[in-house]
Formats: sequence, C-alpha cells, structure tokens
Amino acid sequence: MKKLISISIFFLAGIAVQAQDSHYSQFYATQTYMNPAFAGGSIQHRMSAAYRNQWPNIPGSFQNYSFSYDRYAPNLNSGFGFLATRDQAGSGALSNTTASLLYAYEARLARGWFFRPALQFSYNHRGINFGNLIFGDQLIRDDDVSLEEGIGNPVNYFDLGGGFLITSKRLWFGGAIHHINQPNESLYGDVFAYNLRKYSVHGGYRVKFDSRFSKVKSSALFAFNFKKQADFAQLDVGAYYELNPFVAGIWYRGLPTKSNRYGYANHDAVILIVGWYDGPYKFGYSYDVTISQLGVGATGGSHEITLTYEWADKRNKRLAKRRIIPCAKF
Repeated sequence: MKKLISISIFFLAGIAVQAQDSHYSQFYATQTYMNPAFAGGSIQHRMSAAYRNQWPNIPGSFQNYSFSYDRYAPNLNSGFGFLATRDQAGSGALSNTTASLLYAYEARLARGWFFRPALQFSYNHRGINFGNLIFGDQLIRDDDVSLEEGIGNPVNYFDLGGGFLITSKRLWFGGAIHHINQPNESLYGDVFAYNLRKYSVHGGYRVKFDSRFSKVKSSALFAFNFKKQADFAQLDVGAYYELNPFVAGIWYRGLPTKSNRYGYANHDAVILIVGWYDGPYKFGYSYDVTISQLGVGATGGSHEITLTYEWADKRNKRLAKRRIIPCAKF
C-alpha cells in the first residue's frame, strides 16, 4: 500500500492539478501564515513555531512545519516579519519549502480603532525526494535506483500575497489573498500546475468577564476563518474560553451548505483545543476529530502543537496596551 500511494503521488505531480494550501487548526497561533497583516500584532517581538501531523493512520500522511518571527516598530507604525514553512506529503517524497518577508503598516482610524494593510513576498522551493519512492522498474530489476529518477526537476519561484486587518479593543476583522501572481509550480517544464489564488476572510469578538470576587481574569472569544481556493471552500467557526492561565476551545470545520461531488455534506472535523500561557510563553495542543466519510478510525485524526514566545521592553509594553490585537491566542 505504501508503494502504491508513493507511486500515485508521483504520477499526480506530473499532470495539471488543482491543490490547496496547507492549513492549521490553531490558525491564531500561526497568525502571519493566515494573514501578513498580523505582522507586528504583538507587544513588540514574537517568535512562533507549529507542527501538524494530519491523518497519521494513513501511510504517507501530511506533515506541516512553520516558524515565524515578527516585531512591531512603534517609531515607524509598522510591523515586520519573517515566515518559514515546510510541508511533506507521501512519505516525505513531495515537499514544499517557503521563506517569506512580511510588512504591515498600522494606521489609526479613530480612538481605539486601527487599520493594517500588508504585503507578503515569498520564495518557494518544491521538489521530490526520489529516494522515498519505489518505481516499477526497480521491482522488476530488483535495483535500488530507478531509471526514472530525476525526470522531475525541483522548481523555485517567487510568490506575492497581501492582506488587511481592522481592529479595536474587542473586535477584529480581516482578509488576505495569497498567490496573487499564480506561479507555475510544476516539476516538468512542459506541464503547467499553477498555484491558484487563495482568498480568506476572518474575524472575531472578545467578551471579558469582570468579577468582584476573584482576581482571575477570564474571557470568551467567538471567531471564524473562511477560505476559498479554486473549487475548494472551507469554514472554521468556534469559540474559546480563557481562564488565566488556561484556554479551552471547540471548533467546527466544514461547509454543511455545500455538498462534495459525491453528494456528501462537506463536514471535515470537530477540533478540540487546549492551551496554557504564562507571561511571554504560550503552548497549545489541538486534535481534529474527523467527521467526514473517512472517519476518525481510518485517519487517526490530526495532531497539532504550537509554541509562542513574546517579549518587549517596559516602554513598548505600555504603548502596546493601546493597540495590541485582541484576537485569540491559539
């Protein structure tokens, strides 16, 4: 089965296909991946890392990695960021690696309201590790090296994205467009496989609870994230409850009003999220319970871990309280 899946993935890589970008369940812990307008949205400096293992029970499962650093420069009213991502599919045979530079400008609209337009410039590398693939001629000749090795060359290309964000003390709303230039990421010179534009819209609202009997701060957040790329559309909607220093949330992913080509409702997963934060440190874990026709037993669900560290000097901490984005932590 592993050999069959590997060969199938290699074959599909050589024809014109429409694929979707990787996604994270904890998309507010990977904010700059979702929208470059989040660059510089923390107190001053922020480092984040994420790992996702999707459907581990299926051979050749999808694995995603990301690392980001961003900071807010108050003298320039600007946010700067760097984002590195890598995803692997089909026993690690097909991989995509991306390095991005992010810039967001922050303009004050009114008291407590800010507008942040942003740009993203990316350099991508896509290729196949032939050492992880088994071809038919290897089985026939009982050889470790295939005659087909090297027929698909790695490809490098530039990518452009953009976004915007509107924020207040309790509300945020934004949108992003990735792959504006729709680059050709085909591994074959005479075949075209365009990375089609991805559109996303996201937002949320925070409700704070004040108690006269306890000093523990708590709040609830309601948020959504809608994405569309080619014929693929997906909605994440859910809520968090924050009881310092713990966070718990539940989300639904899918689009029940739209059926797939086989007539089944477009349900994907129910997502359970737990998190912990203490000062500058944040740790989150989420598990996707598959509710599609695949079933959680066949896929093993999906596991995701995120780590975040934020820091600033005392002066910038005071300034940040006036403009920090109020969205979820995970």
